[in-house]
Amino acid sequence: MVSSFTGGIVSPLIGLIFNSDFKDLRLKLEDGTMNDAGEMVGEVWLEYGTFLTNVIDFIIVAFVMFMVVKGVNKMKKKEEPAPEAPKGPSEIDLLIEIRDSLKK
Repeated sequence: MVSSFTGGIVSPLIGLIFNSDFKDLRLKLEDGTMNDAGEMVGEVWLEYGTFLTNVIDFIIVAFVMFMVVKGVNKMKKKEEPAPEAPKGPSEIDLLIEIRDSLKK
């Protein structure tokens, strides 16, 4: 699905900007020779257009996955903080109580 989106929609739009399809972008590293049939053999090409298309595919998939995880985390019910323990008498109150009981 991502490949068809990239190949059918994104690449042609980028192709309009650069006047060529990304898949056609390549750099000739070594010239070939003509064989007896008139065909070029031994040419070495660096096909960086295919790599760029794969990078775009990866970025699209990563963005979609990021949005899915972000949405799931947003939908998760936030944990309610644990209720605080009921407050008892303070240390000073306890000391006063002990003092008063010793006086008796």
